[in-house]
Amino acid sequence: MGDYTAHVDTFARDNLPPQDQWPDFLFDIDDVRYPERINCAVEFLDRHVTEGRGDRTLFVTPDGPISYAGFQKTVNRMARVLVEDLGMVPGNRVLIRSANNPTMTAALFAVIKAGGIAVCTMPLLRAVELAKIVDKAEIALALCDARLADEMEKTLVRAPRLKRVAYFSTGGVDGLEARMASKPDSFEAVDTARDDVCLIGFTSGTTGEPKGTMHFHRDMLAICDAYSKHVLQPNPDDRFIGSPPLAFTFGLGGLVLFPMRVGASAVLLEKAAPDQLLDAIETWRPTVCFTSPTAYRAILGKLDGRDISCLRKCVSAGETLPKPTWDDWFAATGIRIQDGIGATEMLHIFISATLDEIRPGATGKVVPGYQARVIGPDGETLPPGEVGRLAVRGPTGCRYLADDRQRNYVQDGWNLTGDTYRMDEDGYFWYQARSDDMIVSSGYNIAGPEVEAALLSHPAIAECGVVAQPDPDRGSIVKAFVVLKPGQVGDAALTRALQDHVKAEIAPYKYPRAIEYVDALPRTDTGKLRRFELRMIAEQQARGAA
Repeated sequence: MGDYTAHVDTFARDNLPPQDQWPDFLFDIDDVRYPERINCAVEFLDRHVTEGRGDRTLFVTPDGPISYAGFQKTVNRMARVLVEDLGMVPGNRVLIRSANNPTMTAALFAVIKAGGIAVCTMPLLRAVELAKIVDKAEIALALCDARLADEMEKTLVRAPRLKRVAYFSTGGVDGLEARMASKPDSFEAVDTARDDVCLIGFTSGTTGEPKGTMHFHRDMLAICDAYSKHVLQPNPDDRFIGSPPLAFTFGLGGLVLFPMRVGASAVLLEKAAPDQLLDAIETWRPTVCFTSPTAYRAILGKLDGRDISCLRKCVSAGETLPKPTWDDWFAATGIRIQDGIGATEMLHIFISATLDEIRPGATGKVVPGYQARVIGPDGETLPPGEVGRLAVRGPTGCRYLADDRQRNYVQDGWNLTGDTYRMDEDGYFWYQARSDDMIVSSGYNIAGPEVEAALLSHPAIAECGVVAQPDPDRGSIVKAFVVLKPGQVGDAALTRALQDHVKAEIAPYKYPRAIEYVDALPRTDTGKLRRFELRMIAEQQARGAA
């Protein structure tokens, strides 16, 4: 890491892991070597305008197209509001809360262009979750869609560090758009270092405590110039669409960074359930789709009478892609889904395959610029065919924000993703299972202890244990084993009440879709919950129901 930083607020740099806990970073291919001083907002946006592509469409919206030049003016005005009205200085963290739309994307680039650090959050998060993020990243300023003001206002009460919220998508005189209207449409990007932090992506920890993954300006470019350039291979005439929230780095890369890197366009959907995604594909005729295996499975049953012939590439990540889903999609559409595995810690996909190299059922090969291996219990490289933990390194890698879990994720310079794999003789990686307690359902990472805490706040529950249960449609579902207090009856009405309670306490997608009432939970001699035994029971039940 270079000595130069543009950050006046050095919180992020001060809270990077110690250098000896960093993964080894690889810059083996020319594409991922960048100048010492670079602001990625200039590379993603300003460069296209400077080089004469400002009239090209960036975002397709119901209100008409937004060009690169038009979007640049919006970003510049917003950056001026941040600096001139809201007091943001380089290095400040700014929380962004919105559904996927061009204004949220403008907020992201305005923060980065002004030398700040964007912290994007999903609309589904509740105040209790937002407050943890605010406290962990010491965030004083937020930009929030006015339609999501309720939980944001609750967060102000829960998290005193958060001093100010500027709302957009509001007609108010103090709204962000009103402030922007009086600003010039020019703004000179802050002269940041390539290794200045510009994004903190929060991901669920297995304990329920969020982990902040810190990414540099060069990381944002590297995922485009490694995976996207060499594996996805988009062109300027492509139009991207998909379902993942931009707060997921899978969505940020696939729906914003990859198209912008090549001067292509994108459709951002605030709501992207399978029916809505299908409608948008028919309406806007995109060519590249990013979504989860769960969504591809759901769409398969809705294809009758639908025209998705515009699609030429479909990308899947977030959870394992079952071979039957790949086969059925190919049979129905003629499109070969490009599977991939990424991680918030790595920013995006590091194992995948080009269209002509896909091997159905395998995740793929290592992305150019990265290295991957399967390791045994002592870190030794296992031979092809043997099952072990996945280890990876490349131009991106894990740097947790002030978190002891860095030592677990990075060992001997390699990033350990928490996945179990085997590699065949040809270098293809085949997913086996998660090697930790994370529940992956429909592409969302869910921590069992967080759901347990939400359940335990209900007066009917004495104790509970939450694990993943295999599910043919969602990969896994959240399964809760519940011990009730005396006098309580575990019936359908209570199950619904508990599910509604969890949805109100934490993000709704985390609620237990299955609840089983039991007399006792398996525990160790010291009283620790034996989640492994609960997982085995849940897996046996799923097999019995199949």
